[in-house]
Amino acid sequence: MDCKEVIKMIPDFLNHKLNSRELRDFLDHIEECKECKEELSIQFLVQEGMARLEEGNTFDLQKEFDWMMEDARRRMKIREVLHFLVYGVEVLAIITIITIIVLIIVL
Repeated sequence: MDCKEVIKMIPDFLNHKLNSRELRDFLDHIEECKECKEELSIQFLVQEGMARLEEGNTFDLQKEFDWMMEDARRRMKIREVLHFLVYGVEVLAIITIITIIVLIIVL
C-alpha cells in the first residue's frame, strides 16, 4: 500500500469504515510511515478538535489520538480472531457433512 492510498483512506479510518484487510494494511503502513502518521494525526486533530470546540468540552487530543490508535489495533486483532474462529467452524461443518454422507453411503 502506498502513501496516496493511505491518505485517501484516512477519513474512512477515522469514521470506522475500513474492513479488516484494509484496517490491517492501513495500520501497518501508518506504523512504518512517519509522513502518513503525521497526516493522520493532523486530520484527527482537525476533526475531533472542531467537534470538541463546538461542544465546548475540554480535551487532550494527543491522548485521544493515542487511544484511537490502540483501539484500532485492538479491533483489528478481535476481527482476526473472529475470522479464524469462523474459518474453524466452517471446517468443522464440512467435516461433519462429509462424515454424515460417508455414514449414509456405508449404511
